[in-house]
This record gives sequence, C-alpha cells and structure tokens, in this order.
Amino acid sequence: MRYESPGQQVWRRFRKNGAAMSGLAVIALAILVALCCTVIRSDESPEANRICLPIGNQRPGFTSDFLLLRKNQEAMVPGLWQKFWNGTPDSMQWVAVSDWRIASDTVFYHEWSPDALLPEQFVLLAEAVWPILDPHQLVNRDGKWSARDVYGTIRTSSTEELRTTFREHQVTRRTFLLGTDRYGRDMLSRLLTGTRITFFVGLVAVVIALLVGVTLGSLAGFFRGRIDRFILWLINVTWSMPTLLLVIAITLLLGKGFSQVFIAVGLTLWVDVARLVRGQIFSVREQEFVTAGRALGYKNARVIFRHILPNIAGPVLVVAAANFSTAILLEAGLSFLGIGAQPPTPSWGAMIKENYGYIILPGTAYLAVLPGLAILLLTLAFTFVANGLRDALDSRQQLLSA
Repeated sequence: MRYESPGQQVWRRFRKNGAAMSGLAVIALAILVALCCTVIRSDESPEANRICLPIGNQRPGFTSDFLLLRKNQEAMVPGLWQKFWNGTPDSMQWVAVSDWRIASDTVFYHEWSPDALLPEQFVLLAEAVWPILDPHQLVNRDGKWSARDVYGTIRTSSTEELRTTFREHQVTRRTFLLGTDRYGRDMLSRLLTGTRITFFVGLVAVVIALLVGVTLGSLAGFFRGRIDRFILWLINVTWSMPTLLLVIAITLLLGKGFSQVFIAVGLTLWVDVARLVRGQIFSVREQEFVTAGRALGYKNARVIFRHILPNIAGPVLVVAAANFSTAILLEAGLSFLGIGAQPPTPSWGAMIKENYGYIILPGTAYLAVLPGLAILLLTLAFTFVANGLRDALDSRQQLLSA
C-alpha cells in the first residue's frame, strides 16, 4: 500500500465530496474572474462605470452602434498596475446612435432612443477625431484641416484622412449580453467587477479575523489565568451583540468607504476564531511535544507559533472558509444599506439596492436578481468547501475509513 501523507489523505477524502468539489470549482472560477475582470469585461473604464443614459434598462442581448467622439482634454494614461486593477479612463465620449453618416467634413447622427427618432445632430470630423484645445481655432485651407490640440501640437490632416480615421477607429458595435442598468452601464461588466470587490473584502476581512482571533485565542489558551478570563470576557461581550449591528456601528465610527468595510467586517469575525483556537490549545498544551519544547528552553512564542498552531491548523482553516461566506454576506448587506463600498464601485449589494425597485416590473427583475444570485452562489460555494474540509479533517471519519 502506497504511503500517503496526512495532507494527501485529507485531499483524497475531500475529492470524494461532490458538493465540496463543486464549491471549489466555483471559487476557482470566481478567483480567475476577480483577477482578470479588467481584461475580459467589455467596459474598460474604471469601475466599469461608462454611463450612456439613452440605452438605460435595456434587456439582455441588446445591441447598439456607438460613435466614439474625442474628448477635448488630455487623455489619462494609467500605469500597468493601475490599468490592470482599475481599467483605463475613457478618452472618448461614447454616443449610442440609431444611424449615422459622413457628409463632406461633418458627421451627422441620430442619438439612439427607444421611443422616437431624435433630431439629427452633427460634429465636425476634425473635432471628433482630435482633442482640440479650442474648436473655434479649426482652420480649413484647400481641403487641409489644422488645429492646436490640448497637448500644444499642431495637427494637420486632409478631410479624406479624417474620414478614414473616424470610420476605422471611432465607430463600433457593442452587444450587452446581460443588458444595461438604469444608467446604461454594461450589467455583465459590473457583475464581473463586483466579483473582485467581494473577494477582496472577504479575503482581507478573513485575514484580519485570523490575525486577531489566533493571537487572542493563543494567549488565552496557553497562559490561562487572568489573561484567559479577560479575553473570554471580551469574547462574550462581542458575541452578545448582533453581528450586523456591530458591523454597522464600527462602519459608522470609521466612516463610509471601501477600506473601512473590510476592517469593520474583520473586527467582527475574530470571535469564532478566538474561541476555537483557545479550545484547541487547551486540548494540546499538555501533550508531550509542548512539554519537550519547554524543556529545551524554547520561548513561549516559539512553542505557540512553531509547534502548537500547526497542529490545530485544520479546524482554523474550516472556520476561515466559513467566515469567508459570512464576510460576503456582511459586505453585501452594508453596501445595500449604503454604508459599504460607495458608488460608482460595483458592489453586488449596492447593485441590488440600485435596482430592487425593478423586481415588480416585467422584464427588468433581472437587474436585482443577477447580483443576488451571484451572492447566493459564492456563499454556498464557501459553505460547501467549509463543510467538505470539516468532514475531511474529522478524526472520527479517518478512523471509520481506515
């Protein structure tokens, strides 16, 4: 019989749990989306916040032509990391159109409208292609256009060159697979970006909870006495308060914002970790390896962090996975109440708050249902993984399987 390490045995038992493996697959997919959302989403703007009011509340599969009209301002060029994390600020104004044409040196278009044909609008080709400092300084001499742009450079092109540039680079068609919200923003891009927000808040909150909970639980379980009584009193006081109410109180104290959310959530999830670590250390602190460490003159910190904690890592990992799902729900609740991540950050809870009024309207309920399903799916995934880890690490299950 081939020898299996304890980790291999746990993984073998975990793989037999279909629900846990399904949850792990969902989490892996969500992590991939969170890391690459700025690459795979169709809205490249920061926070997927490209607003186009005329196409608001369009159903899934909606398609429209867009004219990209150059803004008369310097284009912001983000660094590589900022571009990967936030996206690229738009240097163009996206205009949804029902039809358009070029006549001579002018672009004529009808802005898209769901009801009636709007009056025809127009813009000069040079003004649409170049970021011009002052449109009144445009000069046309013998078919050659020239003007000073916002960078101080003199631009010169023929009308035919401007036409070619506009047709090739400033006309596009976009399909919104999940439709648009009330502001005309791509719903799919907002959902994908919300995955990153949710994961980041959950991860940081769980890390904070582990740091605080493991530290206090280790001190209480190892030293006992007055330290244990004080920490246990602190745990009981914190546990006596409703979690959501405590999170709201901390958030109001720290202020609204993205960074305040994961601090508030993390400072409420440490209690379960601390009680678990305290109880686990109680059960192992008198074992031979702890006594041997003391006999060798090791400091208490080394005995705790190098010898005791690795032996109780399994139960702590289970609680951390369960806390991740709790952090997702708390973050969504805070954002729904308006004290979490602030607009235009696409938090799933905030998306439900923006669109929950559409639930009773035919054809638009998906605006609130989709982020709700995303929260449900990710929460269930972490719950299944936590249950699978608990079963795989259960010593009684190990004895039965043996």
